[in-house]
Amino acid sequence: MDYDFSEDVAKIWPALTFMAGFVVIVGALLFVLDILPRWGRGKERLQMAGFLGPALILLGVGLVYPLFRTVYQSFLDASSDSFIGFENYSWIFTNDDTLIMLRNTLLWVVFVPSLATGFGLLYAVLVDKARGEGIAKSLIFMPMAISLVGASIIWKFIYAYRDPGVEQIGLLNQILVWFGGEPKQFLSTAPGNTFYMIAILIWIQAGFAMVILSAAIKAIPSEIVEAARLDGANPWQMFWRVTMPSIRPAVIVVTVTITIATLKVFDIVRTMTGGQFRSSVLAVEMYNQAFRSYDAGKGSALAVLLFVLVLPIVVYQARQLRQRTETR
Repeated sequence: MDYDFSEDVAKIWPALTFMAGFVVIVGALLFVLDILPRWGRGKERLQMAGFLGPALILLGVGLVYPLFRTVYQSFLDASSDSFIGFENYSWIFTNDDTLIMLRNTLLWVVFVPSLATGFGLLYAVLVDKARGEGIAKSLIFMPMAISLVGASIIWKFIYAYRDPGVEQIGLLNQILVWFGGEPKQFLSTAPGNTFYMIAILIWIQAGFAMVILSAAIKAIPSEIVEAARLDGANPWQMFWRVTMPSIRPAVIVVTVTITIATLKVFDIVRTMTGGQFRSSVLAVEMYNQAFRSYDAGKGSALAVLLFVLVLPIVVYQARQLRQRTETR
């Protein structure tokens, strides 16, 4: 049977038409606003409203409306027909499986930002002005170029398990066999499987932390470093009394950024275990409830909880950036 390309075109044609129309309208609006006279208070307000208008419309359609819709839906039952109040939220904090999920999410948030930032800072200090600094940084940063799914597949082979007596294809289990041990099911044993997956995100994010913190270290004024050396500061004192106070804003930015990424972690757990073996986290459970169990109410409640957890971190980061801008 011949493939009929026209059927696919007919299906996507409305979406393409909408996108083309939106681009034309926004382009025409920006063009008109750009050629308007720049003088006059009313003209400036019109230009500002015209430039911000499309962005605000997209923000409302893509973020504000879905937010309120999700909050409303979190108070409904699975079929979104009946109002059940806070039952979905009560389920989150009373169900044994969701409590394990919250525990796992807490473990991710505690260990990934702290260890990834710590290793990144250690790398940045050790390779700073060392021979082959560029090559070392490239190798450390390389995991960031891999998608989370790709990295998960790589590590899934490392953790792979086969029965005793069978040739192992997993690196860690093969090492255990070489040393006379028995192969271990790393990904199906809780709570160890959570820590094995945490190691993957640390491996990826440490490179990001190293790049940002290395740039912050190089931005420390040489006068401060030389003055500390003339005062007889040893390397340990240099690190804690000169380097750390100088790069503190960068450390906060890195920690906050990695924390937000950790709260939303989905790809690694979904690829490695699918949330089975008591390894689920908040984002994975939200997906499972909404798209596998078809329970829109519980899925929305989990989405709201994720938003509530991320929001204070974003607000804190915004305040830090504002304070840095005001002090300059």
